[in-house]
Amino acid sequence: MKRYAARTARTVAILPVKGFEAAKQRLADMLGGGARKALAQAMFSDVLATLRRVPELDEIAVVTADRAAEAAAVGERVTVLRDRTEAGQSAAALIGIHHAVATGSERVLLVPGDTPLFQPREVAALIDGTRGVVIVADRHGTGTNALVLSPPDAIEPVFGPGSFARHVAAAEAAHVAHRVEEAPGLALDVDTPADLAELAAALEGRRGQAPSTRGALRQLERAGAWTAPLARASA
Repeated sequence: MKRYAARTARTVAILPVKGFEAAKQRLADMLGGGARKALAQAMFSDVLATLRRVPELDEIAVVTADRAAEAAAVGERVTVLRDRTEAGQSAAALIGIHHAVATGSERVLLVPGDTPLFQPREVAALIDGTRGVVIVADRHGTGTNALVLSPPDAIEPVFGPGSFARHVAAAEAAHVAHRVEEAPGLALDVDTPADLAELAAALEGRRGQAPSTRGALRQLERAGAWTAPLARASA
């Protein structure tokens, strides 16, 4: 038997992307619209680049209405799904889930576009042999920064504040096997100034990681919009 024949589960990563122009509104007190757009684009680029390095993923579905995100998503294994309603992360995730079901996929991984610290090995560990639901909490333990669903419609995603408890409850109500996993690189998403400071501090000790995000933070620092220390070593 050929070595690849044993792997039968088709896995799709779903990456919902809000329009960059309207991204990161909770950073508006410290960053202007152009700076927030540049930061959101940079984090998305790093997340997409990491997903591309996960051989266990058969497809990456980028769900967006943003033309810049569409242009950046061109490439092997990447499909762009148009978000025509822009009704939020949960609705965008459902667009990806419907696509996965229609294409015969057995599993989906839902990740946000503002978690540039995660590593390919974390994704591989999450989806390895998964049946049911895997939930990864944010660093506060209240939100959800990743979901693995097998089958793709095992539960309906309900992101937003307090979503971790909602996803656990949804899996229990559906009588679907579920587990909670820690993935340090997925724990930090960037919504607030405190999150941004945490990201900058984390990048100091991770040379070569998240190069686009690192570059965006340096640009903000040079422009005087960001003063947190960031490692000067070349990415």
